[in-house]
Amino acid sequence: MSHIENHLTELPSWKKLIEHYAQIHKLNLRQLFKEDRDRVNRFTVKDLDIYFDYSKQRVMGDTMELLTQLANERGLKKKIEAMFSGEKINTTENRAVLHIALRAPKEKSILVDGQDVMPGVHHVLERMAAFSDKIRNGDWLGHTGKPIKNIINIGIGGSDLGPVMAYEALKHYAPDDMNFRFVSNIDGSDLAEAISGLKAEETLFIVASKTFTTLETMVNAQSAREWIVCEINDKEAVSKHFIAVSTNEDEVRKFGIDTENMFGFWDWVGGRYSMTSAIGISTMIAIGKENYYRLLSGFHEMDNHFLNTPFERNIPVIMGLLAVWNNNFLQSDTQAVLPYDNYLKRFPAYLQQLTMESNGKQVTQNGQRVNYQTGPVYWGEPGTNGQHSFYQLIHQGTKIIPCDFIGFKEPLNPWPLHHDYLIANIIAQGEALAFGKNREEVEQEGTEARLVNHKIFEGNRPSSTFILPKLTPENLGKLIAMYEHSVFVQGVIWDINPFDQMGVELGKVLAKTIIDEIQDSKKSLIHDDSTNALVNLFRKR
Repeated sequence: MSHIENHLTELPSWKKLIEHYAQIHKLNLRQLFKEDRDRVNRFTVKDLDIYFDYSKQRVMGDTMELLTQLANERGLKKKIEAMFSGEKINTTENRAVLHIALRAPKEKSILVDGQDVMPGVHHVLERMAAFSDKIRNGDWLGHTGKPIKNIINIGIGGSDLGPVMAYEALKHYAPDDMNFRFVSNIDGSDLAEAISGLKAEETLFIVASKTFTTLETMVNAQSAREWIVCEINDKEAVSKHFIAVSTNEDEVRKFGIDTENMFGFWDWVGGRYSMTSAIGISTMIAIGKENYYRLLSGFHEMDNHFLNTPFERNIPVIMGLLAVWNNNFLQSDTQAVLPYDNYLKRFPAYLQQLTMESNGKQVTQNGQRVNYQTGPVYWGEPGTNGQHSFYQLIHQGTKIIPCDFIGFKEPLNPWPLHHDYLIANIIAQGEALAFGKNREEVEQEGTEARLVNHKIFEGNRPSSTFILPKLTPENLGKLIAMYEHSVFVQGVIWDINPFDQMGVELGKVLAKTIIDEIQDSKKSLIHDDSTNALVNLFRKR
């Protein structure tokens, strides 16, 4: 995204939003609903089989008009078009940002530096599909001639969170006779539990690392290689039990993987946006190529919606603008994402990286320190588990926490009574947060005086509700792309780059130094006293 000359807080729309907030911040959702009988229709978008109700957000028509004006003053439309056309909007790394190309149809043409990237994208997809078929059909045999029954993905960050989330979300579509496991943590317990109970001769590891040098991934991969070689008792077994998702042919070859079984991707694919690149090969094996292409189709539908729909009905744009309103005007530091479907149990964790690695920035595109809040903390749990955990704070705590509720009309499993209770809860939670229970209502229930204050729910807590027909591969793709584009909208408004992650580098660099110091007690320590003491504590081990 190119540098924006006008500072955010100097924009006319921003100043108007400050004035507007001062006028309406005391308004209550009860009052807003009472005064506007058409509120639900005006603040609901129905598109792509998504029912998006944001009427319980603390906004009015004027609020949304001013937020849309802010988006226009920020040049949001041009920036969306710049991303889709392959311009190098990742300015700090001078790269295009084209995760949207990974799910575009074959006949589409998208240029980067004058070269159409789509033939390469679909070449990789076709190779992934062919390999997936081999595994699923039992045609790929391990070193001892046995078919593969266990797939273990080794990665971290975007090379793990996307695949594990997608597998858990779409487990219903996976075969019962295969195991899919995921290793990311450098803690050896993660790998130990992943291989527990499995036969090496039936196990395939996918090593996912663009550079094939990522510390955590390569330590885990080396230990996995030792396990395969030890269990099968043949060094040649590596080539039949490992494949790579990488761009570093030399390191892949050194590891012992045939580069014919290496699946590449491009520098215009950021890690947290990469689950529809070759990083998704474990997902394709799990759900099959037909379902995988349905997943891509859902992504692409949302991409088109984001690119072509006017802001007033554009789901990701509205989400992003509401996030700015809640973060910068309601001063809400966090955002809860609460999927009422147990298959989406890893969705909040996936969104944590997507949102916070993208917008956890404190300088603008041109390197100037911001004087406003940027990315909020995203977190969540599936319903109804969270209701018996942290909802107490959401309902009666001192912090305002906007909530996204996500639900589906139909369950994937035939337990209709369960689903009725699940849906009743998602609807009830939004109602309770918005309208609460006032003193008069508590007293009318016959509550004894000393407990009245304890049972008051102030309400006026903002939430949005998303209802989709069913958790299908297409609808999962729509949900993920919806949040991806919302993150982009927020980044444009705040004039930050949501496509780099320089903040993760310092800890990595220091860790390499400290590893050497722990392993070599003769090295002198030049850290602060606390760090030196911690290093010495582990040296004594």
